Amino acid sequence: MTIHVLPPEIASQIAAGEVVERPASVVKELIENALDAQASQIDIHIEEAGRALIEVSDNGLGIPAEELSLTVARHATSKLASADDLFNISTLGFRGEALASIASVSRFTLTSRPPEAPSASRLTVDGGLEQAVESLGAPVGTTVRVQELFYNVPARLEFLKKDVTERRNITSLVTRYALAYPNVRFQLTYDGKPALQTSGDGDRRAILASLYRPDIARHMLTVDGHYPPYSVEGFTTPTHTTRASRRQLSFFVNGRWVQDAALSAAVVQAYHTLLMVGRFPISVLFIHLPPSDVDVNVHPAKSEVRFRYPDRIFSAVQRSVRSALLAHTPIPVIDPSLRWSPSTPLPEPSRLDLEAASEQEQNASQEKISGGTSDTSSTTLPGTSVPLLRLVGQVGSAYLVAEGPDGLYLVDQHAAHERVLFERFMAQSNAKIPSQTLLEPHTVELDPESASLLEEQLPHMHKLGFQIESFGPHTYKMRAMPSLLLGSDPEAALRVVVEDFEEDETPLQSEVEARLVARICKRAAVKAGKILSPQEQQALLSDLEACRSPRTCPHGRPTMIHLSIDLLERQFGRKGAR
Repeated sequence: MTIHVLPPEIASQIAAGEVVERPASVVKELIENALDAQASQIDIHIEEAGRALIEVSDNGLGIPAEELSLTVARHATSKLASADDLFNISTLGFRGEALASIASVSRFTLTSRPPEAPSASRLTVDGGLEQAVESLGAPVGTTVRVQELFYNVPARLEFLKKDVTERRNITSLVTRYALAYPNVRFQLTYDGKPALQTSGDGDRRAILASLYRPDIARHMLTVDGHYPPYSVEGFTTPTHTTRASRRQLSFFVNGRWVQDAALSAAVVQAYHTLLMVGRFPISVLFIHLPPSDVDVNVHPAKSEVRFRYPDRIFSAVQRSVRSALLAHTPIPVIDPSLRWSPSTPLPEPSRLDLEAASEQEQNASQEKISGGTSDTSSTTLPGTSVPLLRLVGQVGSAYLVAEGPDGLYLVDQHAAHERVLFERFMAQSNAKIPSQTLLEPHTVELDPESASLLEEQLPHMHKLGFQIESFGPHTYKMRAMPSLLLGSDPEAALRVVVEDFEEDETPLQSEVEARLVARICKRAAVKAGKILSPQEQQALLSDLEACRSPRTCPHGRPTMIHLSIDLLERQFGRKGAR
């Protein structure tokens, strides 16, 4: 086959693969163009999660009729004049590829009118094939309609996710830009229903409330660090509000939303020793620095940047967040009366509903431990690798101490109870899990992202014993919950299911349910610090022995630590190195 030059429309479709990954990519490019046009109001209308229609309208400067055709020409831009400008970029867009790429994989219409023009002009492009420009009446500003996205690239269309996932990505993106530009009014609608609306009055905390819930926004700490020529502003959560992943760390560099591992590491470092392992804060940070100190031309989607002095930026972010934490973290005061002494009586143990085994099961366990009539030819239960254990007691209100034939076992009561509840829950999953109707339905308001997750998981939630129905935008009414969670706060029980839930794009149904059950069991399991009676300790130990996978909790954390007799003898000097 001879070498030849590709037709422009095919070249544009190839380029579109780097710029336009999903509907949210289109929304991002169109919003950035509107912001560069100095718009004070941006309306985004989405139909069928962006597959049918993406329409972005603004009241910005507009585009003259004679330049409309250049908007969909590759590498045509008003942001750069020379190569030197690449090293001093102060606009969001500059590559001149976005509109050309979008127009090549959709039915594209651009209508624009500058303030000085008597009428508007409209450009139509169908799959990269440009049609004639026409005049019409329209308000000042620009409106871009992207219809039937990827209609001519079926492979890309097949790889789009569920509507709820695509909507969640768009909502998250629009809200981030609303935070970065609080003086711009944003309005987002899905199929005619409003999803987000900001006032444009500059109040970022009000936008935070729509993104993370009012209670979280109210308690977020203000970050305000100045290290000329750098500054770091924004918000971060106190140590008692965390998530299980870094997904809620958002960074804007000179108004541009970026993804940067070093910036995430700087925030995590600021919380060093203040958070549990595997927990992360919610942070929204706006970093300002000279344009010449950052290279934004390193990724086709402009989502990654390179800093000239990365160590200085890391230090500025880390110090700014740490200062905010220290300024709002009170110094703990220890009551002298709480000093431990041998005469201090222990509090009475409270009863814990461990759903203990039946009386016959408990008697059978006692017979095994005491060497009764049960078969004791083996010290290991069938199908497990945990030997029969003799309870010694509880230490630190968090761990059970037990003796086995091969040494000492320390059992984490929370992790062990998680494992017990998880296996009982999963054993019932083939049938309908028992649920209990609440005396009064409980209303729960979620942030947009959590609401989208819940919508996606509602069928699984119903199977797990929850009865939940929609009760307005991002609001749900819970009428029943699993019997396992009785006594728990209904709102907290629901939040623990959707918050921190790591999205798996193509999970098997059983995997989704198992992950939901694991989260429910983590909430319901007995916590460290709970004093258990001897009967409760023995019941928990017996239940753990009966589990199929007793050595780890559903999240993979160990339930027990084994100290062998050999190790104990070496520690006490009874055995020397040979």
